[in-house]
Amino acid sequence: MQGRPSRCVLIDRPGGPEVLRLESRPVGAPGPGEVLLRHTAIGVNFIDIQHRTGRYPLPSYPAPLGIEAAGVVLEAGPGVDTVRPGERVVYSFPPVGSYADLRVVRAAHLVAVPDGVGDELAAAAFNKGITAHYLLHTTYPVREGETILVHAAAGGVGSLLCQWASARSATVIGVVGSEEKVPIALANGCRHVVVHPRDDLPGRVRELTGGQGVPVVFDSVGRETFEASLLCLRPRGLLVSFGSASGPVPPFDLFRLNTLGSLYVTSPAYVTHTADRAELLARARDVFAALAAGTLRVAVGRRYDLADAAQAHRDLQARRTTGASILLPAPG
Repeated sequence: MQGRPSRCVLIDRPGGPEVLRLESRPVGAPGPGEVLLRHTAIGVNFIDIQHRTGRYPLPSYPAPLGIEAAGVVLEAGPGVDTVRPGERVVYSFPPVGSYADLRVVRAAHLVAVPDGVGDELAAAAFNKGITAHYLLHTTYPVREGETILVHAAAGGVGSLLCQWASARSATVIGVVGSEEKVPIALANGCRHVVVHPRDDLPGRVRELTGGQGVPVVFDSVGRETFEASLLCLRPRGLLVSFGSASGPVPPFDLFRLNTLGSLYVTSPAYVTHTADRAELLARARDVFAALAAGTLRVAVGRRYDLADAAQAHRDLQARRTTGASILLPAPG
């Protein structure tokens, strides 16, 4: 039996945005434990660029892209009892393939979208919200009165980190790449904003903290900021490296962590913090509750047709975006 036609974005090899191409492919019926989804909004995340470039290698080619989307369940396969046809759901989990109109996915990866949260907001906020949740609640539980440093304070995850930490009564020093992004970072709850590399980031942080440094730095930029991030930490401080927008961190001598004050460095992964379904659902409940309460505000800065995924990648990689970007599939 022939499946339903679906547009999907594929790459034949790692490369720049030009390797993305749109193709129509049939999507079959869901098997045991699976559901057929009609996507309504697709999240664009920096990990998609890492997959496209080969920084995070894909198992084979041609390969699809995308890990996050919201949609409506069209069909449920045998043994599925967690979701039902007609239900709105969201997911962010490998294997890749969310850049598509239709998709068959494992039901265990899906989370119901509550009333009051639109599909675009769900697709824009889910991965970034879950990431911000485990960074602030598990990787380094931020406490009231602490001063912390957040890179990319006007970006997707950075915006939510700043908002959530500020709501927990922490003082947030935000770092942005241009003067134009300063008002956005301030609106996200930053008490202070530093424009890097224009400003002396470690010097400014020492000035703001009475020479002590901060207990934690959340760094999603990577190569361009790693050294400065280390120099912003107080003794026994923690550098949380959870992205590499400017490129991978080069090799360095671990003994430098000793000489800089017995520092710690960690690189937490999304899949590690959501592999257990109960943990995923608990984090999702907190994210949706924070969205409903207004603690987290997610702006969809850019919307692109699925056919324009390459432009979405160009804009994200060039740091021309603020907030979240989404792809819009064909209307159902």
